[in-house]
Amino acid sequence: MPAYAYTGLSAKGKNIKGVATADNVAALKASLRREGVYLTGVNETSTVASDAPKGAGGASDREIDLAKIFDKVKPKDVANMTQLLGTLLQAGVTLPEALAALTDQVESQRFKGILSDISEKVNQGSSLADSMSPYPKVFPQLYINMIRAGEASGALETVLFRLAEFLEKQIEMKGKISGAMVYPIVLSILGAVIITILMVGMVPKITGMFESMNAELPWNTKFLIWMSDTITGYWWAIILLGWLAVWLFRRWRRSERGQLVGDAIVLRLPVVGELVRKVAISRFARTLSTLLSSGVQLLQALDIVRTLLGNVVLEKVITDARDSIREGANIAPALKRSGQFPPLVTHMIAVGERSGQLEQMLGDVATAYDRETNASIARLTSLLEPLMIVVMGVAVGFVVFSIMQPIMQLNEMAGS
Repeated sequence: MPAYAYTGLSAKGKNIKGVATADNVAALKASLRREGVYLTGVNETSTVASDAPKGAGGASDREIDLAKIFDKVKPKDVANMTQLLGTLLQAGVTLPEALAALTDQVESQRFKGILSDISEKVNQGSSLADSMSPYPKVFPQLYINMIRAGEASGALETVLFRLAEFLEKQIEMKGKISGAMVYPIVLSILGAVIITILMVGMVPKITGMFESMNAELPWNTKFLIWMSDTITGYWWAIILLGWLAVWLFRRWRRSERGQLVGDAIVLRLPVVGELVRKVAISRFARTLSTLLSSGVQLLQALDIVRTLLGNVVLEKVITDARDSIREGANIAPALKRSGQFPPLVTHMIAVGERSGQLEQMLGDVATAYDRETNASIARLTSLLEPLMIVVMGVAVGFVVFSIMQPIMQLNEMAGS
């Protein structure tokens, strides 16, 4: 019986290597699948001892390690898988067959391992939601609860389509926000590099020339020289203090008071605070609408939505609203009392509650605030771009002027 050196993925996406005997590759694959291992590579070998590939630093090991580092399950992959799973189920394909087909379809080896494990558990009688729950980083609580509600109501394919649409909109919104920040970040880095080169490369040379002439320097040139000397002589202290400041700030932000105070300040910031609030309201409305439409109870849906807002001030509002609803109140008055949700939003929610169309009204709110968010992103971008150009121009201009001013003064003195 031939021996095979193989590599594979466990149910949790961990790389596994070993040597085993089997009649053929197909038999080896079937045997490993029974053990929860998804085969990714195999070579016939003449020994079953320690000659098999191990972490000895060979080229193949380095490739596997790199694959493990960069092989991440992306939200886009999950959204595509969800859409395809709903399509297969709607076409009459059974859930185990659909999962098996999707396992062969995806390119990510880590995702293959996860879907393979889910497929095995479903074949053994577990529900889809229970099979997905061991992977919270891939399938968050929102996803699991909607799948569970879809299975309970018998409308799993409908829930999958709603989930896919929801995930696509979240990815689109995140992409727009990230894209809007690329230009200011690149411009900031470029400006910092230019200023650093001027301060470290040019200013010390000019300083030596001024010192040899014993000339009286303007205050701005003295300040520039002081900054240059500080950066050149104490760069290590500046880096250390910067790192310490960032560490202390992040530690404070992780504290309960830091989160509350910091998030409250963010909501009050001009332009940025407006954008953060609109993104949170859009996420709140769309997520709650999707959960309620999928059969999730209101109190449970609010618990899930609360964790997705990314702002503890707004999270507290949702917590208070949930407690009020538990005592028999409606959601709209509880949100209105907080003062954090615009009157239009609370009014539309109140209309939805009275008419029995809360899910539809929440969807309309989300659509409206998606448009508002896009407009706010455009305004923020239009403000940031010229602002960054002005800031960088002023900084570079100050450096150049502080260098040229004493030179021009010396030329005037020499001419007179």
